[in-house]
Amino acid sequence: MKVPMFTVRIWDLPTRLFHWALAACVIGLVITGNVGGNAMVWHFRLGYAVLTLVLFRLAWGFVGGHWSRWSSLPLHPQKALAYLQSRSADTTSAGHNPLGSWSIVAMLFFLGFQVSTGLISDDEIANAGPLTSLVSGSWVSWASAWHKNWGKLIILLLVLTHLLALLWHRFKKHPPLVPAMLHGDKSLPHAVPASRDQFRHRLGAVLLLGLSALAVYGLLSLGR
Repeated sequence: MKVPMFTVRIWDLPTRLFHWALAACVIGLVITGNVGGNAMVWHFRLGYAVLTLVLFRLAWGFVGGHWSRWSSLPLHPQKALAYLQSRSADTTSAGHNPLGSWSIVAMLFFLGFQVSTGLISDDEIANAGPLTSLVSGSWVSWASAWHKNWGKLIILLLVLTHLLALLWHRFKKHPPLVPAMLHGDKSLPHAVPASRDQFRHRLGAVLLLGLSALAVYGLLSLGR
């Protein structure tokens, strides 16, 4: 007997645009950071963009669509263990699964931290973060070393882990995760709450993004 399926809006448009914009910025940061030279102008700009996106996502986790909210993330360790053992069948899998939830938290934290260290880094050649004048030389040295070494390595490992998790998810015969992040909908065997994705909610996201950009601009202005 065929099980009836429910098509549900899981990822609102702001969440989807955030996801792909962040991915594009991270790729751009890796490329420009390795190229150096004149490309560092764009490295800084992309860093500011990432910080804006991180602030937006932190706030959107409180006011965004149902499955984009922090309250919907299954972060309990037992849920992560059950998911790994394929024993988790609750409705939280409609949104981010337990591993994906922890991946989001780690990615946002380390991206925010990486950008923060970049703001006070100095390569002692031609590029210095806009806030280096606000901290001591020891802080600048520590931030510069972290930004170029451990920070960069951790971000690359998180990205690689994310990609491998997508492959593992498909290997375990679960429905693919990427299509839903493109069009927003999932077909599920049970009804779950849909995420709000009307025009007024999208407009609210634009305003929130603008406020996040203003906050970053204000932060950068402290170093002038």
